[in-house]
Amino acid sequence: MTSPVPPGSPEDAPGPSSPPPSVAPGPEASGSEAAEGLAAPSDPFAGGAVALPGDAEQTASLRRLRRDARRRGDKKAAGRTFWKELPILILAALVVAVLIKTFLVQAFFIPSGSMHDTLLEGDRVMVNKLAYRFGDPSRGHIVVFDNPQDGRGDGETIFGALVRHVAESLGLSSPDSALIKRVVAVGGETVEIRQNRVFVNGVAIEEPYVKEGSRMARYGPLTVPDGHVFVMGDNRSSSTDSRVFGPIPETAIVGRAFVRVWPPSRWGGL
Repeated sequence: MTSPVPPGSPEDAPGPSSPPPSVAPGPEASGSEAAEGLAAPSDPFAGGAVALPGDAEQTASLRRLRRDARRRGDKKAAGRTFWKELPILILAALVVAVLIKTFLVQAFFIPSGSMHDTLLEGDRVMVNKLAYRFGDPSRGHIVVFDNPQDGRGDGETIFGALVRHVAESLGLSSPDSALIKRVVAVGGETVEIRQNRVFVNGVAIEEPYVKEGSRMARYGPLTVPDGHVFVMGDNRSSSTDSRVFGPIPETAIVGRAFVRVWPPSRWGGL
């Protein structure tokens, strides 16, 4: 019968060659897995805000709102720019119209029947103001000129003249002081009317444009001064022309009527 070994006896102590008790490694103890097991938990807020459901739609909506706002702003800015530039555009158009009317072409309407049947009341013609800057009037030309019997220009105010000039430039009115007639004879020629026919330098001229049935009283002979023209209306029975106020100076001629533009049904050259 053996007796129990008391604690602390040499037999209870491990010997020098006894290996230490081994512990089987667990899942967390192997290589990199152990290191990952020791890493601190990740910060859910690291790297920016966490995307929440519906964020993409909100972002797209905000972009659309900003884009629409920019468009509205661009339209408002364009509108403000237009209204700022409008007076300049109107002024520029008036200047161009005045320049064209003064130096190039002007529209005139026919107020009376003195040019029947070539031109009727209400017809509108275009007048070339450069025609006689590079040439001279010739027999048969239809010309617009300042009425030698009109004195309404005297005493006209500066403002009234400006308004009239602008209105005429825009074609809103035609000068009341202007007449339109046909050249029958030029400077140096002798004109005479007899037997209801016109003679120039003693030769009867052909006038197919004269209104049928027109009657002319005897006139002349009269030699037209140099630098002047003798004008008559095609409606010889109802025309106040050079038979009344004499030949007109070429300097009084505004220009040559070259085309009838209104009404459209009567469009044609002159």
